[in-house]
Amino acid sequence: MLLGFVVLIVGGEFLVRGAVRLAERAGMSQLLIGLTIVGFGTSAPELVASVEAARAGSPGIAWGNIVGSNLANSLLILGVASMILPMAVPRGPLWRDGGLALGVTIILWLVATSTGITVAIGIAFLVLLTAYLGYAYWAERTQPVGATALHEKAESLEIADTHLHDDQPVWRSLLTLGGGIVMIVLGGRWLVEGAVDLARLIGMSEAVIGLTVIAIGTSLPELVTSIIAAYKGASAVALGNVLGSNLFNLLLIGGVTAVIAPGTIPYEIANFGLPLLIVASIILMIFAITGRRISRWEGAVLLIAYAAQLIYNLVAV
Repeated sequence: MLLGFVVLIVGGEFLVRGAVRLAERAGMSQLLIGLTIVGFGTSAPELVASVEAARAGSPGIAWGNIVGSNLANSLLILGVASMILPMAVPRGPLWRDGGLALGVTIILWLVATSTGITVAIGIAFLVLLTAYLGYAYWAERTQPVGATALHEKAESLEIADTHLHDDQPVWRSLLTLGGGIVMIVLGGRWLVEGAVDLARLIGMSEAVIGLTVIAIGTSLPELVTSIIAAYKGASAVALGNVLGSNLFNLLLIGGVTAVIAPGTIPYEIANFGLPLLIVASIILMIFAITGRRISRWEGAVLLIAYAAQLIYNLVAV
């Protein structure tokens, strides 16, 4: 499982590097690269892990990864970034992007506790993601820079990886891209196989493994980029990175997982993980609205909340 984590995360970075450089050589605009390649590429580790779990008949790991990653984003990553530097919060993106993520989470919870996940739900999520990407492209062209969370998500990667746009031969970019794809496929497979074995060995449900261990591991790239952005004084970019990641996790990964493996969401996720994510999203918006920033003490509250739910999951569930 640990080897799978390493291979998956390194493969995701290779995939983004190779794809960005090839897109630049093809004359693709930085805006489109940021909204599509960077967005999809940085979500590739979570996507592959959830798809592999769904294909392996382990929905607990698949959905636990999605919900747990968003919990890690909203509580752990924002908590750490806010402790480093109080986080300025542009109210427009927060209401629009954060509100959309909250709305989708509520829909997912309602469906999970009633009819179950269907292919139609998955298609609806993917259509909504496509519509949001179209809106984001329009907003970035007609409104001030940084109008959407997806722009900030791409900006956070630019800040963290100063060599992202280094020029190199096409064959090397192709090799980097191909190697990244192979690595995330293998890493995702090893990660899921190891997680299933671990759940059996220690007697813990796959859903809890997905909500905790898998979610933290696949969220490490976002944690690193947000910490670097905070240290460099780009706190709004760190927030956008989290909101953009949450949207991709719900709409892209959730949509693909629902299409591949429709069915019920495990009890621990439907009745604990999703309600907690809804509460965490509301608290985050309250913190941000009251002072138009997330202060250090509010970041500490987020970290304490994440630690508490982690302990509860590992000990009580």
